Amino acid sequence: MTKTILDYRAGKPIWCSYCGNYSLLTALYMALASLGVEPKDLVVVSGIGCSSRMPGFIKNYGFHSVHGRALPIATGVKEANPALTVLTVSGDGDGLGIGGGHLLHAIRRNADITYVLVDNGLYGMTKGQPSPTTPFGVSSATTPYGNPDMPVNPVVMALALGAGFVARGYTGNIEKLQGMLKDAISHKGFSLVHALAPCPTFNLRETYKYYMSKVAELPEGHNPEDMAAAMTLAIDSGSMYTGVFYTEERRTYESLLDEARRKAGHKDIPAIIEGLR
Repeated sequence: MTKTILDYRAGKPIWCSYCGNYSLLTALYMALASLGVEPKDLVVVSGIGCSSRMPGFIKNYGFHSVHGRALPIATGVKEANPALTVLTVSGDGDGLGIGGGHLLHAIRRNADITYVLVDNGLYGMTKGQPSPTTPFGVSSATTPYGNPDMPVNPVVMALALGAGFVARGYTGNIEKLQGMLKDAISHKGFSLVHALAPCPTFNLRETYKYYMSKVAELPEGHNPEDMAAAMTLAIDSGSMYTGVFYTEERRTYESLLDEARRKAGHKDIPAIIEGLR
């Protein structure tokens, strides 16, 4: 049955006015509708933070988990029922701070989940403290003399760790962002979409005006199978490129676990689930 965004709307978003999360949520609705994902077959897992309220605004099975732990929970959901479409949504503080170690292991396992890393450049829910992506030297309530930490580049990190699908989108361009989300969900294996989402309340640096001058689409002709080219473009500090940097198909965690179960003489997960009905 053909889907529309109305099939996924639930609750009333309560973010600040002009927050980038509104556009991200719309883009996610559009991607899910385009793919025809059944709400009953969709699970959205989040951590803690502004963007992590996302499961409450989507008609699906949602899991608003604890700080930094969204990825291991999402991996467990996918392994328990591989037929589900599993998404993870968390912010730059949640996902790259306390959750940074889990990102490493989710990537190397290559579980078939899509990770939307929503980056507003600070801890927005707790009033603007520096996060792992806050630029060096920035003054804030907790760093009045400048942020002493160097920022993390999520795209470079994901590429270096071996993610099979790496993209960056901007919430100021919903059409392009929904296309990336659609490709990420369709990819078999771990997918990361770094979503630039301005925080108009606490981040007066990376504003919509700032992104208008910095965001650019990946050069025409970029080959997403070229790791070296993807890394070079991701490192470029002159522009914040958006698009699919890299994609590679390899065996998923689910297929490897099923193979191990068969070798041990156990049924695969779909057969087990069918037997419980």
